[in-house]
Amino acid sequence: MSETVYELEQEFLAYVKRKEALSEALNLVYWDIRTGIPKKGASARSLVIEVLAEDIFKLEVSEEMAAFIAALTPHKDKLNEVSRKTLEECSRLYERNKKIPAKEFAAYSKLVADAETVWGEARAQNDFSKFAPYLTDIVAMKRQFIEYWGYDANKYDTLLDQYEPGMTVEILDNVFDKLRTGITDLRQKMKQGVTPDATPLKVNLAKEIQKTFSERVLKKMGFDFEAGRLDDTIHPFAIGLNRGDVRITTRYDEANFKMAVFGIIHEGGHAIYEQNFDPKLAGTPLSEGASMGIHESQSLFYEIILGSSFAFWKSNYKDLALLSKPAFDDVSLEDFYRATNISESSLIRIEADILTYPLHIMIRYELEKALMNGELEVADLQEAWADKYEAYLGIRPEKDSEGVLQDIHWAGGDFGYFPSYALGLIYASQFFHTMKQEIPNLDQVIASDDYTEIREWLTKNVHQYGKLKKPLEILQDTTGESLNPDYLLDLLKERYAFVYKLES
Repeated sequence: MSETVYELEQEFLAYVKRKEALSEALNLVYWDIRTGIPKKGASARSLVIEVLAEDIFKLEVSEEMAAFIAALTPHKDKLNEVSRKTLEECSRLYERNKKIPAKEFAAYSKLVADAETVWGEARAQNDFSKFAPYLTDIVAMKRQFIEYWGYDANKYDTLLDQYEPGMTVEILDNVFDKLRTGITDLRQKMKQGVTPDATPLKVNLAKEIQKTFSERVLKKMGFDFEAGRLDDTIHPFAIGLNRGDVRITTRYDEANFKMAVFGIIHEGGHAIYEQNFDPKLAGTPLSEGASMGIHESQSLFYEIILGSSFAFWKSNYKDLALLSKPAFDDVSLEDFYRATNISESSLIRIEADILTYPLHIMIRYELEKALMNGELEVADLQEAWADKYEAYLGIRPEKDSEGVLQDIHWAGGDFGYFPSYALGLIYASQFFHTMKQEIPNLDQVIASDDYTEIREWLTKNVHQYGKLKKPLEILQDTTGESLNPDYLLDLLKERYAFVYKLES
């Protein structure tokens, strides 16, 4: 490499590092606004978000960025891997974002910041009408952005690709059809089985008990508390500022300990992923998850594959029972485990069991597709939501907080995100299938108090790469296969055969 190209490469990386520093500051503001900002400070904080978002956007589409891309692209084969992939990612963002006027993007950033605050208030008041005007504006701007970006077969494909590169409506429709059929068939079969007794879960556990137990599990999982923290919020989330500062949140309900316990395990999976990015990716846009689906595969691996397994509770149930005395004194391990895996129709996505969870995602996916393609308007969303729940799960929400207002995603403009949750389950199941072949004593590892071997396997195959690899590349390299929902269906059949004592 000539000295001139090397110097230009270093200038480019310094420019990118400045942009990433602003992004870290913006994420810190988002974390603060979602974890208890004083009500009277929310409006001013939205203005801060607007300014930071506009500055980041300008750096992504500036003439200086265009010059770096033009000068370095002919020499990209001479760059090291991180610089080359960073250039490719910046080029992708430049091509996408330069099509949106900066003022429109800034206005959109302020809109979603305001919308998240109003969403919280509307949710607390069970009043969709308060939030609907904001959502109407968000949908309108998203539709306009799609026109700027362009699309081929389906407008929604453009949004999918931003969260899951290479994913399309055509692929998802086929995968979801297969999942829906398999889940529906299994639910029918389970009616002939033995429904577990839910009584063991009808206990009140103090917040401090739930927190103590969950923090112990987080440590076993490999969450580094010197590189992260746990806070309270309305809607649980994880946010990475850098690999040394990854924060997770949860919502406690003393009458439903499962929500916080499994929620913390879930968000912990996200955090462990980001804490184990290769340090050489720091200060670049590669220090992120490969996709939202791969990100969700890590959280769902810990929550569903590990944390909801019988082997996991062989060890951890003793600890929970001791902390919760005398709540579980007369409850056997098997009765407790079967109770935690009861499958039933429910209204709240984050409280859904593993079997019905994909149905919650399919409902949102279908509504989002319709909204972005102009086949559904926000004014009709409440009824459409309720109709879908009745069709898929046989129940209708009676209040907005159990229906269209339960998720924060649309307030943040995150259309195209929800399918990643279901894709994450599929990815996680495929990773687990391969992991079992490479770690023959995997059940014993899960039943122990040390999950180091599991975390190291995930770091080796997934975590370290950040965005160096594309999602389907990680899946192919790790499992030797492309997207395959069969492993998830096999896992569901095996688990619920045990929980519901089904005959083979």
